[in-house]
Amino acid sequence: MAKRIAPLLPPLERRLARLGERIRTARLRRRLSAKLAAERAGMSLMTLRSVERGGMGVTIGAYVAVLHVLGLDSDLDAVAQADPLGRDLQDAALPNATRTKHAAK
Repeated sequence: MAKRIAPLLPPLERRLARLGERIRTARLRRRLSAKLAAERAGMSLMTLRSVERGGMGVTIGAYVAVLHVLGLDSDLDAVAQADPLGRDLQDAALPNATRTKHAAK
């Protein structure tokens, strides 16, 4: 039975494809053959090709392994680091400032 892949929205597919292109360009700039890069990343050549095409059926671990081989894995530290929406949501859930109670007259 074929592996089922959840469909991505077209903008996300394009973003993944651009990531794959950048990974391939980085490999070529380093003059690494696809075979050697795949071996160093611990994956098959077919999986590396899927990564370089921005395949959505490839695990994030495969992407990370290739980025590590290329020396680009530290870029992952920036992912979701700044989370302004999350901070706004968290701040909105905080209780209002403590109100002082007025003494009954």
